[in-house]
Amino acid sequence: MSSQIVESEDEFDESSELQQKNTLESQPSVDEAFDLDDLLPVIGEFGKYQKLLVFGICLPACIPCGFCAFNQLFMADTPDDYWCRVPELLQLDLEQRKYLAIPKELENDEMVYSKCYTYGVNWTQMLDLADDNGGNYTFLEPNSSWPLVKCSQGWEYNTSIVWSSIVIDFDLVCDQDIYPTIGLAALNSGGPVGVYLFGLLNDRAGRRLSYFTCLATLLAGSLMTSLSKDFWTWAGSRVIVGLTIPAVYQIPFIISLELVGEKYRSFVTVMTCTFYTSGIMLLSLVTYLERDWVRLSYYTSLPFYSYFLYIFIMPESPRWLLMRGRLEEALRILESMARVNGQKFPEAVHSKLEAQIRRDKLKKQKKKVANVGLADLCRTPNMRLKTILITLSWFANETVYLGLSYYGPSLGTNQYVSFFLSAVVELPSYLCCWYFMDTWGRRWPLSLSMILGGVACIITVMLPDDAIEETLILYLISKALLSASFLIIYPFAGELYPTQVRGIGIGASSYIGGLGLIGIPFVTYLGKENLKLPLVIMGFVSMLGGMTGLRLPETLHHRLPQTIEEGEEFGKNWQFKDCLHCKPQPDVHSPPASYENLDVLGGFSNNASEVELELKDSRRQRPHPHVTERTPLEDSSGSVGSTGRQHRASMKRLVRQMSVMDTQRTHDGTMQLTHWI
Repeated sequence: MSSQIVESEDEFDESSELQQKNTLESQPSVDEAFDLDDLLPVIGEFGKYQKLLVFGICLPACIPCGFCAFNQLFMADTPDDYWCRVPELLQLDLEQRKYLAIPKELENDEMVYSKCYTYGVNWTQMLDLADDNGGNYTFLEPNSSWPLVKCSQGWEYNTSIVWSSIVIDFDLVCDQDIYPTIGLAALNSGGPVGVYLFGLLNDRAGRRLSYFTCLATLLAGSLMTSLSKDFWTWAGSRVIVGLTIPAVYQIPFIISLELVGEKYRSFVTVMTCTFYTSGIMLLSLVTYLERDWVRLSYYTSLPFYSYFLYIFIMPESPRWLLMRGRLEEALRILESMARVNGQKFPEAVHSKLEAQIRRDKLKKQKKKVANVGLADLCRTPNMRLKTILITLSWFANETVYLGLSYYGPSLGTNQYVSFFLSAVVELPSYLCCWYFMDTWGRRWPLSLSMILGGVACIITVMLPDDAIEETLILYLISKALLSASFLIIYPFAGELYPTQVRGIGIGASSYIGGLGLIGIPFVTYLGKENLKLPLVIMGFVSMLGGMTGLRLPETLHHRLPQTIEEGEEFGKNWQFKDCLHCKPQPDVHSPPASYENLDVLGGFSNNASEVELELKDSRRQRPHPHVTERTPLEDSSGSVGSTGRQHRASMKRLVRQMSVMDTQRTHDGTMQLTHWI
């Protein structure tokens, strides 16, 4: 070996240090830990290969999630007018049979035909009397003394606007009008189970197999939806579809993050949200053009069968392959990446990887890992308080965001336009909140967007019932603000939880927040009786979540906690006056940026990657290749810095705090699924 590795920091001498320095440029040390993020600047962080992958595969793969999560709203359209079906009177014209068989009742200060009751008389005898009078039915008059009974033989519907839906086919009105809401709850109940199952498959079998299995499950559930002949079969099919949401969206998102450089992950995150929202906008057009619920189910699922063609071109994640020790497969992908990007692949990487795998196997045998769990988040008072506040804020944010998405078609004069506008307003909110996150921090943008969004919902109760456009405008303002906060809560929570328990904390908060998704359809159901009541309820929930966020410590320009002990100290001395500092300033006595010391977890965490945590031999300088690529969203906060102690052989690697919706990781550093749309 051309370079000598110094095993002990006390054995350093100037001659060995000089020898290491001279040999570094010619050949990197095989004992230096391999980090894919160090290789990507050499072979291309966001070159042609990544652009083709992200824009051609991963971003389009986000569209099925929005299609299949919200097409159900239009499958369950309820006609404005319906009445009891009386088979004996079907030979009469419509107005005559309604006049005879349907009683009138007071609704909104107006007498209208009842939707759920009919006169309980023997219509066969009544028609026989009419036949005895020469078939003259005009003498028949409804009598207020006739008994009223609930509809028992189905309903007739006014199909001038809504002429096909599960409500019409399965008679989901009157006593069964809550059934479409149960269907939405069934869809959302599958999410936590699916995230767990596909998360296991994602970690054990790889991203490719996990994605295509998830896609097949989604399409199978959609096909079952189209073929359903009764409500409970249809609801069961929605549970199957729900298993894949949001996994079918997160898996390609994870692939994208794992294949691009660190400073481009913010851009990939924004583009992922943009494609997801664009899919919802496209869905509003599809639902406007196709009103038949069976064909709508086909049209919103059949195009995605073409995604199976990705199996021939979608690569496996090199990070996952490296974690699994599949060196040759990872090298083939990385070499292909370098070739497509027009870069030369370093010859020394192969030997470096082999040495890294041998060293990792040895470490796994010797290293003692401290097991941490959910109980550690609640063991100390400050961590317990922050965990509760994060979870409450997450619950409120996720629940209200989805509730507003569900409620959009109920507002305005045209449900398709309202649904389209509710998606359009998300796009500018993504870009605006990204700027404010890195300028004004996380706490105030999160809290203000949730509080103001809640206020916009609540003040709709002050508007008259005929103020339809004004109510819609306030709803859209609230939806835009909640979309912005939805983008902030994920990275903010990731920065507040210590690295040692970050995966556990994010997973717990997102799962508890997901429980609100099961209950929120029943809140929107209340809008059948009072259109503004769901908005008021969601407004108060949003304001409560926003106010809890004010108690959380700011993370911008602060060194992030690594261990549970540091997490307990972070924000422990919080005072009310801290809320008055809206725009945090960098601490002049600390490093100029916010850093996360990952090396401190080398012997303690089961949530940090060995490849990413350790960079041995602080006396050798890593070569920095010249990179000409520019990020589409240039973020000065994405820089990387390092520091170390002069008497250590193992330096601490400091990773810049980034405004990126990362996902929870295993002890190997690989990304995992989270129940979060």
